[in-house]
Amino acid sequence: MSRRRFTVAERRIRLARRHFLANNGPVAQVIGGLVGLHATDPATPYLSLWARCGDFATAHLEQELYEKRSAVKQLAMRRTLWLINGNDLAMIQSAAADRVAGNERRRLVADVVKAGLTTDGERWLDRAFAAVLRYLGEQGPASSTELRAALPELAGTYDPAPGKRWGGATAIAPRVLTVLSARGDIVRGPNDGTWTTSRPRWVATADWLGALDAPADAQAELIRRWLRSFGPATVADIKWWFGTTLTVVRKALSDIGAVEVDLHGNPGYALADDLEPEPDAPPWGALLPGLDATTMGWFDRDWYVGEHRGQVFDSNGNAGPTAWWNGRIVGGWTQDDDARVRLQLLEDPGRDGRRALQRRADELTSWLDGVRIKPRFPSPLAKSSR
Repeated sequence: MSRRRFTVAERRIRLARRHFLANNGPVAQVIGGLVGLHATDPATPYLSLWARCGDFATAHLEQELYEKRSAVKQLAMRRTLWLINGNDLAMIQSAAADRVAGNERRRLVADVVKAGLTTDGERWLDRAFAAVLRYLGEQGPASSTELRAALPELAGTYDPAPGKRWGGATAIAPRVLTVLSARGDIVRGPNDGTWTTSRPRWVATADWLGALDAPADAQAELIRRWLRSFGPATVADIKWWFGTTLTVVRKALSDIGAVEVDLHGNPGYALADDLEPEPDAPPWGALLPGLDATTMGWFDRDWYVGEHRGQVFDSNGNAGPTAWWNGRIVGGWTQDDDARVRLQLLEDPGRDGRRALQRRADELTSWLDGVRIKPRFPSPLAKSSR
């Protein structure tokens, strides 16, 4: 039997509905449908949801995060901070975050010894963990600054880059909180900053979300969900997005019964029940923020970015703000001195595309209402507007 063949055009059509770019969805559905939204830049998840949720306001996400507690931020795939649905935390913890936590713990144990804080890094770290969890259990949510002031177990500094200009004495406490959060013991609670900044008050996960149970096949389930929205995809795409090994990916693909397909001449994989032709989508345009989950979704990106890769991605592969027309990147966007959103088109999407993207630019200007967005990892295109 010949393999199912997916063209570039069909993959672009799939983005329209599966990534909520031609049809809107509620906040929780969008977060879950994309498995998670990048949250390294605090503004990104808000702007990603604005692009996909219709009449979206920042209060809608804050309600999910801090009132309903149905969404949470977690360090997981590729050691990236993600905004995920709370009921997916146990799966993502088991499938990806535990691996990150193990790596971060080993690095921190070595660094506290190297810094001269102790001769037994394991014991030092376990005491610091216990102190933080005890304090949060007794006192409730606390900022990193409050924890450092209250707990002598978190005292001390290290040099992240000895001899480098960006090195120097750096507090060790945030590293302890990073490992604790990657382990799933604590999560980011209420934010003391605005929606464009990150100043979380840390909370014990059990107190904030209750007991969590991971599925036995967490890695396979995570890849299955990802393929539902991002597939078909290459093995390299899955390995990169997951931040894991080829062995793990191939086992998971076998476990979920994924089938090999032809991706415009390259081998790829799709779910066995997801091979039907994708219905046509109406024309759509979107303005997505830097590090958006769609822009960052694949390792092999030529089919949606083409010759613009060097303009919209930095040298480390981080995406800046992008402008999309019918499933491909046609440029980016920035703000002028008056905080108006301005298009930075790298190609002409045609009259309908220009009008649609300009309309979205005007709508985003109105929504931002003077708030300035500065991408944490500006692309060459973003830098060119400075």
